[in-house]
Formats: sequence, structure tokens, C-alpha cells
Amino acid sequence: MGTMSYHSPVLLAECLDFLHLRPDGTYVDATFGGGGHSRAILERLGPQGRLIAFDQDPDAQANALDDPRFTLVPHNFEHLKRFLKLNRAPQVDGILADLGVSSHQLDVPERGFAHKYDGPLDMRMNPEAGQPASEWLNEVGELELRKVLAEYGDVERPAAVAAAILRALPVATTAELKAVLEPFSQRGRNAKLPARVFQAIRIAVNREMDVLDRFLTDCVDSLKPGGRLVVMSYHSLEDRRVKNLMREGRLDGEADRDDFGRRLVPFTLLTRKPVSAGPEECAINPRSRSARLRAAQKIDAHHG
Repeated sequence: MGTMSYHSPVLLAECLDFLHLRPDGTYVDATFGGGGHSRAILERLGPQGRLIAFDQDPDAQANALDDPRFTLVPHNFEHLKRFLKLNRAPQVDGILADLGVSSHQLDVPERGFAHKYDGPLDMRMNPEAGQPASEWLNEVGELELRKVLAEYGDVERPAAVAAAILRALPVATTAELKAVLEPFSQRGRNAKLPARVFQAIRIAVNREMDVLDRFLTDCVDSLKPGGRLVVMSYHSLEDRRVKNLMREGRLDGEADRDDFGRRLVPFTLLTRKPVSAGPEECAINPRSRSARLRAAQKIDAHHG
């Protein structure tokens, strides 16, 4: 697979602005993919600069950049802290994460991510680990599946859809799953049903919310004071977590307070509202339509 099958990097100019790159800084691209963001970051770093990228997808290895300042860690970014320590960079100047599924993953039929291609129902971001979606469906309970569809896919009538999927088991291919959804997706809003169901199952199979929670929590410790965190989300579940971490310093609930009632937050917000792509970018790169970028800067710890 050449890099051509990868998407152009979303909100690239904005990402670079918010990262506020220093030529001798150390940066993380937590979602390497086709390497678009990474390439642009390296162009702006000097000889002392460093970029550590993460990608659990073996396909991404083909795009590794041949540059002494670049390291590609072939693991999920939920292990951020551990691999930064191993690479002798426990704290960095900036972390960038683009949480969308890469268009490469969506466009390779045998990966089973997209309902528009027929392929095995797999959906694993790392096909060498974990369970394919077809196996996950065989083991999931009805209540759990109903919850996954409602929470991760915003699916209407999740109970009926879950029951229909479980009645149809085993479901081995994307086409078989789509056929089960056919009666539910006849009219209006439900035309989006297959995409919603596929998204929900993909999130569950890849444990995307747990992974994101671990990653975001790790980011707080992994940034130097003054370091920047820049994250692009593609649905409200992701965005809510990112927003809360940046605002409150935790994934849910409110910030801790000190003895004087002052909020103990690790970040200053750089974006009050999420930044979205303009009409030109959306026209060229449809993937950027749903992207929401948020950025924050780590506060220097003041001990009062």
C-alpha cells in the first residue's frame, strides 16, 4: 500500500499553529496513519528536534519516515507513557492526536470497517490483536449490544436492532450485517443506520473509549509545563472526553480544588469552542467535515 491511499491530513495548518513548534522540541504524533501530520511537523523541526509517532496498525509501518529525528512506535497510543519513557522522552513539548479512523482503513475491503464494501466483518485497527467483530458479536450479550448501539452509534430502536443482529448470527461479512439492518434503514434519518451500527461495533471491538481515556490521562503527565495538547475528535463521545480533560483535568466530573477552593486544572484552553474545517477543506477532504479540533496548554505548576 503506497501512501497515496491515505487521506490528506485534517486541519493541518491549525494543528501546526496550536502545537507552536519549537525547532529543538520533542513532539508526539499519537495517530501516525499515512504520516501526513508527521511529515509536516518534521519539516518544521531543526536537527535537534524529535518526533515520536504511534500506530498500532501494521499497514502504517510502510509509511515510516526515513529521518534520524523520527521514531515510529508500533503500538496503540494507550501505551503513551510507557513508550515515551522507553524512548527517553518522559515529557514532551507537544502531543497531537487525530482520532478518526483513517480513510485507508475504511477503504481496504478486507479490513471490514466500511459498510459500503463487502469484506470479512473484522474492524480491528490492529488485525494482529484482539477479536474480529464477527467473533465479538458471537459472544456479546443482548443487553451489552443494545448499550453499545445506543451509546456509541446513537442508533434508534437499539433493542430491536440488537435482537435482529443476534438472531442472524453467525454474521461473517459486512454484507451479511448490512442485510440484517436493511429492514430498519428504509426511510429518512435511518438511511444512516448502517454507518451508525458499524461505528458502534467498531468502537466496542477496538475498546476505543477505554483507550482514549487512558491516553488522555497519560497526556497530562507526559507534557512539559507549557507543552501543547492538540486533539481532533469525530463524534460527540470523543469530543466530550477531550473537552472535559482540557477543562477540568479529568474525564468526567469537575476539577479538584485546593484548600482555598481554587480549581486545580492542568491546562489553559487555547480553543474555547472546537475548531472545524472550512468549506474548501471539506470539499477536498470529506473526512474533515466531522472533525472537531481542541487545543490546550499545560500550566506551569504553581505551588501556592
